Amino acid sequence: MGEMMPIVPDLAPLLLACLVAFLASVLGGLSGFGTGLVLPAFLAPLVGVSAVVPVMAVAMLFNNGGRVFAFWRDIAWVHLRRMLWLGLPACVAGAYGYTLLSSDAIAFALGAFLLASIPLRRVLRAANLRLSPALQVVAGGCFGFVNGGMSGAGILLISFLMAADLAGSALIATDALISFVMGGAKVLLFGSLSALAAHQALIGLVVGACTAPGAFVARWLLRRLPAGLHAWIMEAVVLVGALSLLIQAF
Repeated sequence: MGEMMPIVPDLAPLLLACLVAFLASVLGGLSGFGTGLVLPAFLAPLVGVSAVVPVMAVAMLFNNGGRVFAFWRDIAWVHLRRMLWLGLPACVAGAYGYTLLSSDAIAFALGAFLLASIPLRRVLRAANLRLSPALQVVAGGCFGFVNGGMSGAGILLISFLMAADLAGSALIATDALISFVMGGAKVLLFGSLSALAAHQALIGLVVGACTAPGAFVARWLLRRLPAGLHAWIMEAVVLVGALSLLIQAF
């Protein structure tokens, strides 16, 4: 985890990351996920591969916090507790494991996960899963561990919550709070292990702030884009980003 980054980042990569953050949040607003899948490849040149997941954790706190605030009354607390019971400790374990990896291993793991997320989205959508309360606890642990060390695992959480019969605003609200709680735990752990420097956290805050307007644009576009087009756009961007990370690993 030892890459040294300048305290003041180059302006061009930062502006690009902010632009991508906004566009990714638009895609996320249209499809229910995607921000964490698109951003990592654009953050890597700015903060270093080793800091991508810690910086993403900070950025997504801003993104998910806004959704929690907007949909607080719709949170399904029973489902939230089930998903966090094993999910939160598993997330901490996954985040700790991430800090033990080399930069090349992180680049490979991130690239491979992002690449796998494309067919995974289709498989989960077609599987029509149904989760009992006990299986929700197990699913929470699985999601938590993956989420601890990866970015973009929200596709799993959305699928698990839908399989628990959540939909609409309850799905959005519960997903947001679970992600926010786990994100906070990741930030605390990364900070305590010196895996997240102050200037990297600041970059995460700036990039996260750029996601805020995306929800409003997504709401406007949702009424005008052909069904499914936004998902194809997101998959194309994720594919390019995943390949770029895999190239960095070799």
